Amino acid sequence: MTRKHINIFLKVCECNNNITKSAKLLFMTQPAVTVAIQEIEKYYGILLFDRLGKRLYLTEAGKEFRDYALRIAGLFDDMEKRFHNWDNAGILRIGASITIGSQFMPSYVETFSNLTPNVDIRVIIAPTNVLKKKIISNEIDLALVESNIQDTNIVVEEYMDDSMAVITPAQKPFYPDQTMSIEDFKKQRFLLREIGSGTRDSFEQIIKKYDFCIEPVWEGMSTTALVNAVKKGLGISILPKRMITRDLENGNIYSIQIENLNFSRKFYITYHKDKRINRMLNNFIELVRNYELNYPLPSSTQFNYNEIENDPASPYSFYHKANKQGR
Repeated sequence: MTRKHINIFLKVCECNNNITKSAKLLFMTQPAVTVAIQEIEKYYGILLFDRLGKRLYLTEAGKEFRDYALRIAGLFDDMEKRFHNWDNAGILRIGASITIGSQFMPSYVETFSNLTPNVDIRVIIAPTNVLKKKIISNEIDLALVESNIQDTNIVVEEYMDDSMAVITPAQKPFYPDQTMSIEDFKKQRFLLREIGSGTRDSFEQIIKKYDFCIEPVWEGMSTTALVNAVKKGLGISILPKRMITRDLENGNIYSIQIENLNFSRKFYITYHKDKRINRMLNNFIELVRNYELNYPLPSSTQFNYNEIENDPASPYSFYHKANKQGR
């Protein structure tokens, strides 16, 4: 039995059990409609209609079959509408490392949701190494990260410039905008992001060419904790400049230069090399690529890094589903 059999049976029911009328509406011959009804009866071993004189009457089995057929036809129609339009009304799973997730992702999601209100965007914010695993295991469709992922299974595309700052306590022997030698830099007590974060990876790649390693006295995922530790004079740190602008402007910490070291870096769009880039995913990638040109970015002075760290579910990540109106 096929979907065509169900459609024929339901059309006969709609036409008050009239074979001739239903055949005309289906652009079929009357014998072809009769054969389809008989095929259903033979398949299930039931009688759908009592034939009394020249009229047909639904049997009890026929009435129950009609109820099932209506539900099946309705579900099939829903499935057709849903999946024929999947690229414009599906689910988009996006990952972002912490700086991008806290500073830019809310604007990306808001803009994309306004442009494509029928798409559910699901976001997870986590360190780069966690997002890499989720790309490989197909738990997310795409990730925006702060360090270049080295994996032949992952496509990596630069999309934005960023810079990190070396920050110190606002006290002697440090002063604003000083230039410190690399030798003096090596002697400092370092308070760093955790291994696997984009910020930590970028920092280690920069210093690697100068052939020295750093043993941090403090490691953590919390920007708040690192900045507070620097304020207390426990050491120096390297953090994204966008996330500490307020403290720098208020004079709570200093930003210094390191001789011959450039702490600029890139942000990256990443996804699995075998990922099918459908229209929905491609539209999101295009929005991110051109966001700075087409939309105003949030002011870094407005950003409060405490917001990203106050999620009760996790110290470093959250799961966001964009709110949809009328769904």
